[in-house]
Amino acid sequence: MKKWIGLGVSLSLVTACASVTPLAPESQAPKTATTTAAQLTPVATLTSETPLTLKRIMANPDWMGNAPQNPLWAADGKGVYYWQKQANSKLYQAFYQPLNGQAMELPFAKWNQMEHKQLSQDGSLAAWLYEGNLFVSQADGSNARQLTRDSDSIDGFRFTQDNALLFWKGQKLFELNPSSGLTRLKTELVFGQAPQPGKTPDTYLAKQQRRLIQYVDQQYLNAEAKAKQQAQRQQQDGSLAPKPFYLNASERLVELSPSPSGRYLMVVVTDKEGSWRSDHDIMPNYLDKRGYVDAVPARARVAEAVVNPHRLMVLDTQTGSKADISWEGLPGFDEDVLAKVKQENAERDGGSYESKPELRVIRLMQDWGWQQSAIQWSPKGDQLAVMLEAAADNKDRWLATVDLASGKLTNQHRLHDDAWVNYTHNEFGWKRDGSALYYLSEESGYSQLYIKPLNGKARALTQGEFVVSQVTQNQAGDRFFFKANVNHPGQYEVFSVDSQSGELRQETDLKGGIDYQLSPDEQQLLLTASSRTRPPELFVQPVGGSSTQLTHTVSDEFAAYPWQAGDIVALPSSHQDKPVYARIYRPNNDSKVKEGKYPAVIFTHGAGYLQNAHFGWSGYFREFMFHNLLAQQGYVVMDIDYRGSKGYGRDWRTATYRNMGHSEVADMIDGIDWMADTLSVDKDRVGTYGGSYGGFLTFMALFTKAEHFQAGAALRPVTDWAHYNYGYTSNILNTPDVDPIAYERSSPIEFAQGLEDPLLIMSGVLDDNVFFQDSVRLVQRLIELEKPSFETAIYPIEPHGFREPSSWLDEYRRIYKLMETNLN
Repeated sequence: MKKWIGLGVSLSLVTACASVTPLAPESQAPKTATTTAAQLTPVATLTSETPLTLKRIMANPDWMGNAPQNPLWAADGKGVYYWQKQANSKLYQAFYQPLNGQAMELPFAKWNQMEHKQLSQDGSLAAWLYEGNLFVSQADGSNARQLTRDSDSIDGFRFTQDNALLFWKGQKLFELNPSSGLTRLKTELVFGQAPQPGKTPDTYLAKQQRRLIQYVDQQYLNAEAKAKQQAQRQQQDGSLAPKPFYLNASERLVELSPSPSGRYLMVVVTDKEGSWRSDHDIMPNYLDKRGYVDAVPARARVAEAVVNPHRLMVLDTQTGSKADISWEGLPGFDEDVLAKVKQENAERDGGSYESKPELRVIRLMQDWGWQQSAIQWSPKGDQLAVMLEAAADNKDRWLATVDLASGKLTNQHRLHDDAWVNYTHNEFGWKRDGSALYYLSEESGYSQLYIKPLNGKARALTQGEFVVSQVTQNQAGDRFFFKANVNHPGQYEVFSVDSQSGELRQETDLKGGIDYQLSPDEQQLLLTASSRTRPPELFVQPVGGSSTQLTHTVSDEFAAYPWQAGDIVALPSSHQDKPVYARIYRPNNDSKVKEGKYPAVIFTHGAGYLQNAHFGWSGYFREFMFHNLLAQQGYVVMDIDYRGSKGYGRDWRTATYRNMGHSEVADMIDGIDWMADTLSVDKDRVGTYGGSYGGFLTFMALFTKAEHFQAGAALRPVTDWAHYNYGYTSNILNTPDVDPIAYERSSPIEFAQGLEDPLLIMSGVLDDNVFFQDSVRLVQRLIELEKPSFETAIYPIEPHGFREPSSWLDEYRRIYKLMETNLN
């Protein structure tokens, strides 16, 4: 489940519907295709003279215009590709946008260009996978050819040093010559025992049978002769498939990675036993199209998940040898890092705990934000680096190099965190000359970029109280590009740093949200940029120059409306030196003022580790519009980045360790005090709402600090952390069997007796992230506690992130009614 964002917002971006020019046959003149309001679901048009309505806000978001998604440089650097969602459809269309000119719709035959390309080491060729098949072209995109056409998808590929291609499917590694098209099996992995023809009998009965029966003896002799002949053929006949590597039958393949020469193969395996779910974990679908209740398999809970270690080995396809990798090269590989936690829990229950060394569960590093493998070969292919994590306790990350002959690990960097090692900001790789490794680390308190010579001391290339991510090394190896919030925690720009001098250079100045890609010639940046009131658009900028907008996809109706952006403010904290950041929406009228004071609503974002008080477009675009509506109705709205949020460094991130829901609510109360002092908010008329982690915080606010909140709405909420998934929860709370204290003081169901004010609980029945059962269990608990002030709403066809406009509308009508009834 580690690929799940975890407890987050439905991050479906507002996708794009621009005026485009279809790519027409040469004999035809291009035609312009436009999307008009008539093509969309009829809803009253929004104008600057009309107030916002929930029906408009929660309508199919196509009315806002659909922004470009997954942009990609064309190989020649003269344009970019991107996807757009089609209006009133679930389908997407591909487009090519020249740097000068109109966007052109790509025909299906050109869709294979919409994939990231990998360059050969000499820079002459490019290869890519499309629909599981392999394509190759010249580096500039010319002479594109399909090399495979198979329904059995290729899992991965890489160029060799002589411009051949290695690709792998399942347990087989192939080498393909792009010129001749010849494909040959390089090696194969077989999980099972190797056949043993001519094996000498090893039991008394077998030995006796061969000694006494001439026919049996001849069978042995024939098998031995055949095996000997086959071994000679294998050495002398290059047309034969190579002998496979036989591996433990009780294991399965996790990942394989060939060296650029194709000689060595890093193989990662794990036990077959163990699963992401247990047989009893199901999610009932009551509206199955057959008319029955469908028991849909679902993930395991953290309380019962099984986490198996990985086993690594290096295979030499030239000699047929295998080197198993031992963890003994990793400092702390057998350290009992949870000793204090175990002791605290044991003493609470009247027992004791004796610490002793134990082999930790170590696996390849899993990162929820990167696009790379945790196995990285040096450019020449003669060196190998791996990133590993202590997967059961989440307290260590190692960057190590591997001796290809012996399999011995040499630790290059250990990142230890007494709370948990971040599951993002783990990018790493080799410098172009293979002399050093670069990596991101939070060891200073913030994700920063480091260079580490293999036999030397690591050196920080960036330093400061800001977060570095999305690292790109240029071809010369003398400069790194990256994204960072240097100027303000909520403002991201592209920077670059000289790998020798450490000279830092700001490349962009758009003062909002941003992502980037370096052009093939490294002279331009493709930017996906947004602001608080504008969804993402594509920009191009020469390195060292100014940006030019390529796409204009926001609808006229949305663009013309005078949206309140929401001020980004730094709230003073009564719990730490650093402020808490939030978006503040100020009331547009005084209709709800009582005795000179306004009601207020606090929105808490999902995921926990997510940033929403920033200067870019929010994934919570519906909530952004809803907050504008509330402001028009006379509310003050606060959208707060409580402790645990992303973008503020390690200490902020880990403030919730073993104690979720308490520091966050304390930050919310500081926000109430600030609003009362600064914006004339009535502290006796404050409501809160949020989804997923935000729903969890609604519970914790109303259950533990009822005197500060008069109403709350919890959407798709976690009620008991022991029932959430392993990958997310074990980082913050360890596991229930090891640290029950942390779960008991962090789970709302343990505090349900504190409910005093109106609570609205809303859950999707088909939520396979936070199970509907979470809400069912809490409702029963509240019934048994005889709490009269709660209501529930269920959504039978909705998953964690709602999909249907009717569901969104119903949900927010109920939230609005809750606030109007109890705060007005």
